[in-house]
Amino acid sequence: MNARAELFQDWEDRAMTPFGFTPGNSDDPNEPVDFAAMMKQMQQQIQEQFSQLGINGPGFTGSTEALPKNIVRDTAKKFTTAQGSSPIGANDVAEIEQALSIAELWLDEATFFPKSPNTGNVALARTDWVDTTLEGWQSAVEPLALGLSSAIGELLNQASFGEGQGPETPADEQPQMQIPVEMISALLNSFIGSLIATQLGQAIGGLSGQVTGAHDVGLPLLDSAYPTLVPQNIKQWATDLDIPMDEVRIFHALREACVARLFSHNPWLVSYIRTAITEYGKGINIDLDAIQEQAQRAFESGNGFDPANPESFSIALNDGIFTPQESPAQRTALTKLETVLALIDGWSEEVVALAAGDRLPHIAALQETLRRRRATSAPAQQLFSSMLGLQVSPRLAREAAVFWRQVRELKDVESRDRMWSGILPTADDLLTPESFMKSLEIPDDLSGLL
Repeated sequence: MNARAELFQDWEDRAMTPFGFTPGNSDDPNEPVDFAAMMKQMQQQIQEQFSQLGINGPGFTGSTEALPKNIVRDTAKKFTTAQGSSPIGANDVAEIEQALSIAELWLDEATFFPKSPNTGNVALARTDWVDTTLEGWQSAVEPLALGLSSAIGELLNQASFGEGQGPETPADEQPQMQIPVEMISALLNSFIGSLIATQLGQAIGGLSGQVTGAHDVGLPLLDSAYPTLVPQNIKQWATDLDIPMDEVRIFHALREACVARLFSHNPWLVSYIRTAITEYGKGINIDLDAIQEQAQRAFESGNGFDPANPESFSIALNDGIFTPQESPAQRTALTKLETVLALIDGWSEEVVALAAGDRLPHIAALQETLRRRRATSAPAQQLFSSMLGLQVSPRLAREAAVFWRQVRELKDVESRDRMWSGILPTADDLLTPESFMKSLEIPDDLSGLL
């Protein structure tokens, strides 16, 4: 046995021992194994591991949901409450309504898209923001859980028969004791679904203390997009800025309202973003060799996964030990997602700057503060970094803002905004807006194409 095999044999021994899986007490190898009892014991002991990690009850809920909503909601609310959520008062509503009224009026001159109808509260407490956006988060991230569940099922099917064997293999040539694939698959899917739901809930809970509105992350989180702001976070955002609060509030109202207009009048864009995430999820494939190599490096560095030490489970996840390797198709999906998020962010910056003009004396300082904070702790960056390993480049967003401004200067506001209904530019196209626009033009004389 080589060093690598010995290392993983040792890992398997240490991984299984603390859980104490005991299929039977008899020494008779022909005695039937009580898999139901073994699965029950496995569930109980892994739930205890979750409990030691401070995660209450996600382990094995018996739910058929790929991404259990109650776990996402409860975890998010737990994190939000820990940060503090101030209730919305009458003054908050009045101030937000006034800011949005001004923003909508200015945006009528700065974008071709008309005002989106408001179908909900204009001001949200942090806990209200969680409730309001929860369905959107669920729709966005569920494809990841489904993809991982599918990958686990495929892996178990391969493991249950072994290499070169399958359901078509004659019964007398198959192993005497088959792995109960459906039972183990259900167990692992519940485990993974709970794990992703907990991770998503933590991300949402963390974001609830930072986001300034429902569209701050640049994702379509509301079925019918409308502008809504989080007063507590806007006040926090303005801390240490020597800028009047009214001006800060209008700035965020402009950002929120313009993205709401974009999503409201381009429903295909919502599908585009969700499809990119779904394509990534469908491409998930668990490569055992790659995971073993990652784990070996972790063990050699002293950061291995030891079930006797629950904290090491979090370390293993953060180090990517259990993260499937990306396929070319997944890389393409992530590139598409990163580009469209940058396009949304850049378009928002261009529209807000145009709408504000010289009406907001500190617009340049506000935009620079936003860019600086997004470069280090952007909400979308945090989320996609933890869930997908995607790094949304601040540079790409800046290039997108310049692209949209140059398109407007070369054409006009309507031409700039109508580009959303056609072919979107790639990251390379952002550097040459004039060439990209020419590529979309239909020549007057089509005879040369015949």
